[in-house]
Amino acid sequence: MHVAAWFHPKARLWVEGRKGLLPRIADELPTRTRQRPVAWFHAASLGEFEQGRPVIEAFRERYPHYFILLTFFSPSGYEVRKNYALADYICYLPLDTPQNARRFVEIVQPRFAFFIKYEFWYNYLGELRRQKAVILSFSTIFRPKQLFFRPYGGFYRNILRYFDHILVQNGESQALLHRIGIHSVTLAGDTRFDRVKQIAASTRELPEIAAFVNGSLCMVVGSAWEADMQVLIPFLNTVTVPLKVIIAPHEIHGEEIERWRQQLTQPSLRYSAYASGESVSTDSFQCLFIDNIGMLSSLYRYGYLAYVGGAFGTGLHNILEAATFGLPVFFGNKKYQKFQEAVDLVELGGAQPVQDTAQLSQQVLPLLQDSTLREQKGESCRQYVLTRTGATQQVLGVVERYTP
Repeated sequence: MHVAAWFHPKARLWVEGRKGLLPRIADELPTRTRQRPVAWFHAASLGEFEQGRPVIEAFRERYPHYFILLTFFSPSGYEVRKNYALADYICYLPLDTPQNARRFVEIVQPRFAFFIKYEFWYNYLGELRRQKAVILSFSTIFRPKQLFFRPYGGFYRNILRYFDHILVQNGESQALLHRIGIHSVTLAGDTRFDRVKQIAASTRELPEIAAFVNGSLCMVVGSAWEADMQVLIPFLNTVTVPLKVIIAPHEIHGEEIERWRQQLTQPSLRYSAYASGESVSTDSFQCLFIDNIGMLSSLYRYGYLAYVGGAFGTGLHNILEAATFGLPVFFGNKKYQKFQEAVDLVELGGAQPVQDTAQLSQQVLPLLQDSTLREQKGESCRQYVLTRTGATQQVLGVVERYTP
């Protein structure tokens, strides 16, 4: 990471954010906590934070006397949420070395430690156990091929035994843990459903987006990568049905956005220019590129269908934010199978993986032409989310077992 920091901005943030971290925490935290018990929440990145956010906020409401510490491993989480108002202290997590873990836990002295989804840090878990903290993992999911369940996975199985309780997303995960002798397990579901329900209830209105859509059919493209745009741009260049398109790239790179704009045959505009009051008729352009961070979850309310990126590359991004607004969802067909909600929504008919532009056109055009079909598929998505909320309360129910 130190070598990569010379060349990669994220690696540089990762390194810089940890410089002098433990001395700073040792200096600041004891005076900040003021003898309050500490609840430590750790999220790998932004996605895990959003997954854990309903639990953080529900914990804050139920236990207001607790001091909430929030840590991140990745800059993509910390840099976006370092000013999150409902945590009392936010920082990076020092590397999982014996010395770092011992010092960190000694300073923090958490009463509760919450790890979201995939976080299994050997040294930290060991130190937390020695300090008699209550260690919980929630929205966790396991698969048979993971090392925990291999014949030679004894070391990794022992890591799981540090947890006081694990709240899993599905029955397969529960059965896998039972098979290796871990029974402090609750089948609670995924707190992301509670989060997207919150988003749908509190999403902000965006008058400039409403003016851009102006009653037209609209496709919202969320977290777009280059591979996704290679499929989408030829489709947009040939679609004959009137369609407005809002495109939110996964990462904001001005040169990349300009290259995509040049490849489109229809007029397009960047949101920064549009929102600044640039004189332009909303009827004169088809595509709006979002060149800032933090708007995507509010954009879906203006869509009629959605395309979510990532599945042609590292993995599918969050489709639940689109689904909760009742939008049929499309995505690449390469790397979506490990996301249970994608598999479920494909089976329900609310989502559709596509392999290329031809298949995207084949699947999207009927929905643009048939409002009844579009609404049926969208309602499948909406109901899927609504019937799976409640995991947050399950987590708090477990917390209550360990509170005096």
